[in-house]
Amino acid sequence: MGDVNMIFWVAFHIFIIAMLALDLGVFHRNSHVVSMKEALTWSAVWVALALVFNGWVYFEFGKQAGVEFFTGYLVEKSLSVDNIFVFTMIFAALNIPRIYQHRVLFWGVLTALVLRAVMILAGVKLIETFHWSIYVFGALLVVTALKMLKDTETKELHLENSLPLRLLRKVMPVTHKLDGENFTTRVDGRWFATPLLAALILVEASDVVFAVDSIPAVLAISKEPFIVYTSNVFAIMGLRSLYFVLADLAGRFAHLKYGLAAVLFFVGSKMIAVDLIKIPPFISLAIISSLLGLSILSSLLHSSRQRKNPVLK
Repeated sequence: MGDVNMIFWVAFHIFIIAMLALDLGVFHRNSHVVSMKEALTWSAVWVALALVFNGWVYFEFGKQAGVEFFTGYLVEKSLSVDNIFVFTMIFAALNIPRIYQHRVLFWGVLTALVLRAVMILAGVKLIETFHWSIYVFGALLVVTALKMLKDTETKELHLENSLPLRLLRKVMPVTHKLDGENFTTRVDGRWFATPLLAALILVEASDVVFAVDSIPAVLAISKEPFIVYTSNVFAIMGLRSLYFVLADLAGRFAHLKYGLAAVLFFVGSKMIAVDLIKIPPFISLAIISSLLGLSILSSLLHSSRQRKNPVLK
């Protein structure tokens, strides 16, 4: 692709900022419980926008760029499912009502866009400057995949002594009482962080942890910053609505973790063997789609069998 015209970068960010303003300023001006219908509608909107943008990339930059964008988007979207499970546990542990969860996720996504941009540009620059770093990224993904296979059980979150909350308490005390949709509140002349701010800090921290895995995975698919960044952004922008779709259905995807682990192992191995084996973008897309599709199908069949026979584990 070469250097992408700066106009495309500016236009893309104007579009994203406009969508965020429309989201918070119009559709979610007042806090409310996001219904399943609303969540499904917004999920469909963001998927449709990603596909339209994918079509533009295809015609503007060529077939390979189009395939790389779609593959990167698919990988990032799939890996974000793990974020959703963690978000669910964070909100449950801090007793965050559903009516305020969208507000936390909105500001979490906004900050994540900035953090992802920095991490992606740093990752691309690192690989361009030190070629051997691609082997390190690949090894990191393989190790993560093996750990994911080993740690299949959901662990209870112990938040009180977590590093993000300890750092927050050094800045200001944290109250267990909500003050509407406010992130901070004033009590007896002192400022306190509300559980909403604690949840936001934890959501941001978890996104950084997941980005350490997901960004190298997308860098294994494309080295073009514009492709890596835009595919990440579209996946993240649709994460809030996807959360409200999947939060109550998490138990139905028991085998998805195996599919995600297989995807990470594949792209990690691809990075390690990059100088020995060249896997065409179409082949990578077919392999990743098959791994995710099989794990989702297996999860749904397993869930169906459990509902018919609760004794089955």
